Amino acid sequence: MGEFGLGTLIAIIIGALFLLVLLFFAILASFYKKIPQGKSIVRTGVGGTKVAFNKGIYVIPVFHKMEIMDISVKKLQIDRMQNEGLICKDNIRADIKVAFFIRVNKSIEDVINVAQTLGCERASDVETLRNIFEAKFSEALKTVGKKFEFIELYEARREFREEIINIIGRDLNGYILDDCAIDYLEQTNISYLDPQNILDSEGIKKITELTALQNINANLIRRDEQKVIKKQDVEAREAILELERQLSEKEEKQRREVDNIRAREEAEIQKVREEERLKSESVRISTEESLAVLEENKLRQVIIAAKNKERTDAVETERVEKDRALEQTERERIVTLAQINKERAVEEEKKTIQDVIRERVQLEKGVVEEQQNIKDVEALRAVEREKQVGITQASRQAEENLIRTVKEAEAKKSAQEQISQQMLIEAEAEKEASIKQAEARKILADAKAREDATIGLAEAEVIKAKAEAVEQQSIVDAAKIQRIATAEAAGIEAKAEAKRKEGLAEAEVMKEKAIADAEGLKEKANAMKQMDGVGKEHEEFKLQLQKEKEVELAAITIQKDIAQSQANVLSSALQTAKIDIVGGETMFFENIINQVSRAKGFDQLIDKSQNAQDIKLALLGDGSTISQGELFNNIKHYASQFNITTEDLKNLSIASLVLKMQQNATEDNMGLLSNIADAVQSFGIGNRKLS
Repeated sequence: MGEFGLGTLIAIIIGALFLLVLLFFAILASFYKKIPQGKSIVRTGVGGTKVAFNKGIYVIPVFHKMEIMDISVKKLQIDRMQNEGLICKDNIRADIKVAFFIRVNKSIEDVINVAQTLGCERASDVETLRNIFEAKFSEALKTVGKKFEFIELYEARREFREEIINIIGRDLNGYILDDCAIDYLEQTNISYLDPQNILDSEGIKKITELTALQNINANLIRRDEQKVIKKQDVEAREAILELERQLSEKEEKQRREVDNIRAREEAEIQKVREEERLKSESVRISTEESLAVLEENKLRQVIIAAKNKERTDAVETERVEKDRALEQTERERIVTLAQINKERAVEEEKKTIQDVIRERVQLEKGVVEEQQNIKDVEALRAVEREKQVGITQASRQAEENLIRTVKEAEAKKSAQEQISQQMLIEAEAEKEASIKQAEARKILADAKAREDATIGLAEAEVIKAKAEAVEQQSIVDAAKIQRIATAEAAGIEAKAEAKRKEGLAEAEVMKEKAIADAEGLKEKANAMKQMDGVGKEHEEFKLQLQKEKEVELAAITIQKDIAQSQANVLSSALQTAKIDIVGGETMFFENIINQVSRAKGFDQLIDKSQNAQDIKLALLGDGSTISQGELFNNIKHYASQFNITTEDLKNLSIASLVLKMQQNATEDNMGLLSNIADAVQSFGIGNRKLS
């Protein structure tokens, strides 16, 4: 029960506090006074006089007093009518009503000034404003009105208004004159003018003169009007009578012309009707004559066509029979020739197959011999490799590379020989095909045989041109390989001398072989004299292929010697090095030389460049106590310090990586990173990537 009472008490206290807060804010809101547009609040009391225009202000009872002042525009109208009319420059009195638009100036100082002078309630009262400003505005009207004549007041109302504003001024002790307007302007009735007044008497005189003159002019105008009207009436009547006479004449003339035209048209219609009937009859007669003539011509053409058809059918029948007989004869001749060609082709194909089999046997025999030679070479290299096992690991690697190179050379040699044999077989086949085609064309026609022979010669010329192009390319390649071999063999002169002796022996063998080949070529040349043009060119093509094969084999031999020399040099220079060499032919030697040159250049770069030395010291220190673990620790430290990830190393260029490190660096590391940036710029490697 006690706990329930305590909770109720706490709830009552909280509710009371909430009500007090709401009451406080309600009272505070009631103290805040807002003002609509066109009015201002003037607060006096504690804190002095305060003015609020477009915002609210706090007004606390007892401490403050609030008054509202109307600062909107007020219209104050000044009337000068009848006896008190405005006297103009020409002494004519004018009845005028001028509306002045005034308001309290919207500034704190002017509002306070008006409030202190008149009070907030009287400041916006029109009668109060009239009592204050009527005399001033009337005086201004009199002053300005004396500068203008009565007529000018109508014509120069804008200037009249501006003169009033200039004389009164816009600042009126807290008030401001926005504008003024002439609401009513008329001449004062002459009955309100005083003849005893000098100014009014002058005005009466001028008004009388002007009105009398205007009355005379008006009477003249009215009389002239009557005369002109009467004259116009007479002229109008005369014109009407003349027009009626002309109308009668026109009507009679029109009636007469209509009768003439009607008679003329009827005669013309009758004439046209007869002419049309004559034309129709003439056309009918002419049509009948034409139809009769056409009928006769039709009969004659039918007879002629029948005769021509009989003659044409006879000629066509005779031609068809003749063509059928010729086709039968030609078909029998072609069948006979085809049978003869088939038998001849079968015999020639049998002969060709025997030649191909014989050449293939020779080719296989050569391949077997080459394979046996390769096996002998491999056995010899195996013995030498076993003998060199105890020397060094590098020598064994060099020998293995040499054996691999020799195998590749032998394989290339075998492949070249097979390609040469294949080309010979294809040439033989082309020759046989050309011979068959030539014989077939000779059987068909002599003229056709000449044309086909020309085509065969053109094909042979193309084959010869291709062979010459291959020969030129082979010569160029051989010369290129020879230049490379000469340049690389400069440092291995002793090895070349040994090879020279071996080459002399091979040259003697080749000489004997060349003599034998020359004898064979001589006999072949005698045989070629008996051949026709196509066979002769075929033999020349075979000789060209043999020459190309020899050039390729010589190039392979040179490359083998170069590879062996390079292997000897590298085996002695890199006995203790562990290097993976990638590349064929002479490429691996060039790679080794390039890598050694780059390593030497990099060593010179590190030794000569101050920036590189700074980077080295930053990563490795002086090199006295550094270890692999410390190096990796330094790299990890820099990577974590500069917020570098593996993706940054993979994707960013070197310049971008250095820039990112500078963004995350401290003042202690800015010098080092600046040196690195200078080094990157000087080496020209800013756009490269580390990966």
